This record gives sequence, structure tokens and C-alpha cells, in this order.
Amino acid sequence: MNQPPAEIGPGEFYPVVGVGPHPKPWPVGEQYDPELLENGDRRNVLDKYRYWSVSAIVADLNTKRHALRIAIENWQHDLNIGSIVRTANAFNVSSVHIVGKRDWNRRGAMVTDKYLTVIHHPTVADFKTWCDENQVAIIGIDNVEVSTPIESAKFPKNCVLFLGQEGAGMSDEAVAVCEQVLAITQYGSTRSMNASAAGAISMYAWAMQHLHK
Repeated sequence: MNQPPAEIGPGEFYPVVGVGPHPKPWPVGEQYDPELLENGDRRNVLDKYRYWSVSAIVADLNTKRHALRIAIENWQHDLNIGSIVRTANAFNVSSVHIVGKRDWNRRGAMVTDKYLTVIHHPTVADFKTWCDENQVAIIGIDNVEVSTPIESAKFPKNCVLFLGQEGAGMSDEAVAVCEQVLAITQYGSTRSMNASAAGAISMYAWAMQHLHK
């Protein structure tokens, strides 16, 4: 069912993403989307989810969400937010929290936000209230004076990793609501790394303690 590479020039090809129309007879089940079966499924999804509707994929993911949550400050429409959301989808987090402006830059998410629960909080205080009510520990990720090394940190299982914006980092108000703030040790000449890269590393650090045992 995989399509052959498409030719873009003499001897030049690029791979076609996904699969083409499903041969008949079609598989039977409520999870399947007739339009995808008819026309093919070009989405970036696991083979298990080929031809499934978005709602069916979300329903299945909801049965195995991890306790980890991700929060991102959104004051300047940072392009990195979308990339962080895409990584959050890869780790199947319980929820993503956008703190600040409601509209955020979705370009880097590559529509993966459709498969996640995204919650908006207009202020840091509102986010903190939500975390307190749901007994979720807030762990900041940034290189600031109060930070301790992420390499030696013990992550609570039920927590939210709170990330700041590219360049500016976490706001003082955000740092103040964290139980702890963790920094990724830098071994080169720069003081910090890209926010989306820091998000991926911190999610993996949590996963190494709670998923890989």
C-alpha cells in the first residue's frame, strides 16, 4: 500500500509520505475513516493508526496518557511553541498548557495538537491555581540563578514541565510558582539552547525515570 517515490526531475525522487487508497475489501471497524480508506492516508501517524479517524486516534491515546504535562509561556508568539507541542505528542502527555495569549504559533506543531488536550491559562496565577487544584507539581526548565542541574534531579511522576520563551526564558512570575527549576548543563560556549530542544531533553529526562524501568 506504500506508494513509490515521486519523480521530481531526471533521476531525482522524493518519498511520498503515508499510504495510498486501501484495497478492497476495506477493513471493518468504527475507527476507520471512509474518506481516508478511499483516498489514502498521508498523515504522519504510526502504522497502527493508518486510516483511523482523528477522534478514534485521540480516544485510543486517551487510554494510555502519561502523567507528564507540558506548559509554555506565550507572550510573544514564539515559533518554538509548535515544536514543543509536537514533542509533547510524541511522549503522549496528559495535557499541554498555554500560559498567556490564547493564540499561539502552531506552525511547528504539524497539526499534532489535534491529538492532545490543550488548555489555555490567561495568567501564570490562573495556571498555578489549576495545578494546585489538580495536585500537579510545577517544574521549571531554565538556566536561572535558582536552577539546579536536571541531570541529578528527581522528577515527580505527576508533574508539569514549565518552559519559557526563546531568548527571554521564563518570566520572574513563572519562576516564582515552580517547586523547582532545572537547568540543562551546557558544555560549549553558549549559555543556553533552543527552547524546543530544551523541552525535548526535559521530557526525555522525565521519561527515563518513569517510563523506562
